[in-house]
Amino acid sequence: MLSSSSKYAVNAVLYLAVHSNEKNKIRAKEIAEAIKLPSPFLSKLLQSLSRENIISSSKGPTGGFYLTKEALDTPLIDVVNIIDGTNRLDDCVLGLKKCSSEQPCPVHFSVQPLKQKFRKELEENISVFAAKVKSGEAYLFV
Repeated sequence: MLSSSSKYAVNAVLYLAVHSNEKNKIRAKEIAEAIKLPSPFLSKLLQSLSRENIISSSKGPTGGFYLTKEALDTPLIDVVNIIDGTNRLDDCVLGLKKCSSEQPCPVHFSVQPLKQKFRKELEENISVFAAKVKSGEAYLFV
């Protein structure tokens, strides 16, 4: 349901949520190495998120990306929306253009509750997901 770009962005934001703050900024290359993503592509995603004030950045020798305390209260779905929009969350999983409850695809009613639950989960704040990683309940990478 998420594009590779959105997955990369979510991983990067959660990595920042766990490992950064206003005093501890992290460079894109370090994030890319930690979560095993291509650095140039990740840099573009981080710049997009920075322009939209999801993450913060500073330049210079001690510069890098970080999340402010206020940014931790941002719903994770905002990251997805900035990178791709939320159409993918609503689109038919079989790719049909007119799939709906009135004109369902063969798997519509099986998949729809899962899609709704996933969207609701993404509406949780970044801090909720970061707490799961910090506690060991969830992992960003293995």
